Amino acid sequence: MEAQEYIESGTLELYVYGLLTEKENLEIAELAKNNKEVDDEIIAIERAIVALSSSFAPFHSVENFEKIKARLELKHGKVVELKPASNWTQYVGWAAAVLLLLGFGYQTLELTKSKETISKVGTEKNKIERNYAFLDQQNKQTEKNLTIVRDIKNTGVTLGGQAVSPTSFAKVYWNQQTKTTYIDAAGLPTPPKGMVYQVWSLKLSPVLTPTSIGLLDNFEGNSQKIFAISQTDSAEAFGITLEPAGGSLTPTMEQLYTLGKV
Repeated sequence: MEAQEYIESGTLELYVYGLLTEKENLEIAELAKNNKEVDDEIIAIERAIVALSSSFAPFHSVENFEKIKARLELKHGKVVELKPASNWTQYVGWAAAVLLLLGFGYQTLELTKSKETISKVGTEKNKIERNYAFLDQQNKQTEKNLTIVRDIKNTGVTLGGQAVSPTSFAKVYWNQQTKTTYIDAAGLPTPPKGMVYQVWSLKLSPVLTPTSIGLLDNFEGNSQKIFAISQTDSAEAFGITLEPAGGSLTPTMEQLYTLGKV
């Protein structure tokens, strides 16, 4: 095995931890003598282990150490000679500490991932609930609009485009019994800022008499463009003009967008 292969394989870490066989230890020791790169890598591993242990070890000054010795009556006591532990035991201890630290780090990482996943799921759930509520509201509005269109008691009046906007169109659904009136304004362009569409019921004889029956407010916010307006008692025609915000007392005929007879 080449020097670089030893470095990349993790064998040197096992050597430092004392987990190799005696034969393997001798091989790496011999290699380290003749290969500076391997020797430097071994030293770097040892330093990393020492640095790790230092980060957990408490610091005591010389003064504190003397106080501790005095409390333990060791100041003039005989020093007990201890048999140094074998390198194998020490390295196994370091290896266990490193593995424990790595395991703790892995668990912390997994816990963080789990929290992020839970947060993401919660966000997606809220988003789905909002979308569902919106679609449910749209569905109810669509059902209501279909009821208006399909009601045979409603008179449908088509309003064609006029000179100011020939391509515009609209439709009035008018129940002459209940006086309820709806406008389908899907064929009208979005009004300019500061302007609003105003709906008029018209009597054509003996003289043209317009009566305002409502404004098509919040035009852009109404996705289906079906508007409920004031009850209409009688009408021979309907017209829609573009007026300043708030509406006008009389229709601006130059801004007549649609017109239709009942």
